[in-house]
Amino acid sequence: MKLAQANIKSIKQDSNNALTKRVCNYVIDRWSDYDDKKDIFTDVLHYGCQSGTVGFLIYYSDTVAFYERYNNEIIELLSESMARMGLYDFSDIFGDKWDKEDPLIRDNYNRNLLAWFGFEETLRNIGQNSEALEQEI
Repeated sequence: MKLAQANIKSIKQDSNNALTKRVCNYVIDRWSDYDDKKDIFTDVLHYGCQSGTVGFLIYYSDTVAFYERYNNEIIELLSESMARMGLYDFSDIFGDKWDKEDPLIRDNYNRNLLAWFGFEETLRNIGQNSEALEQEI
């Protein structure tokens, strides 16, 4: 698939996943900010949400609200990723960043981490449909 705004809109329209729709909106909203459209993806995927490149996912108040809104989609995505990689513990993915003392994801720290994960992985999944991003993702 060609990396075109119409294709991103099509992915959004065809999806039943609220998180996918939100991430598609991010791409669509940022479209005019970039000359090279693949940088919308690579800026996030190379540097992560933790770099501040996704302006609405910087502060705990924002990342926690994002997690709470999309927690079902994020946990499903995390479960799929863990199964695909043969992992069984969240710390296997997040390493020492994961707060093992919060296994039920009640505190802000792990919610923040999962919000970033959910956004980044969803963006990666959207980008995998594009020929222009094959070498980048």
